[in-house]
Amino acid sequence: MDIAQELLNPMQVSKWTGLSRGALAQLRYKGQGPAFIKLTPKTVRYLRADVERWIRASVQHRTGEPVH
Repeated sequence: MDIAQELLNPMQVSKWTGLSRGALAQLRYKGQGPAFIKLTPKTVRYLRADVERWIRASVQHRTGEPVH
């Protein structure tokens, strides 16, 4: 599969995860969100597999677990 088809922009990730684009930007700033790619200083993309991996890593089994 062409890697360009696997790249998601912040709006697509926002719709998929339910997080706002601002929340995604804050996660990028804090180093807490899914891995991302900066194609240019203003162009951010995410690999679909990285977002899926981040979502799976966020699974919790009780409320007292720390969030990554």
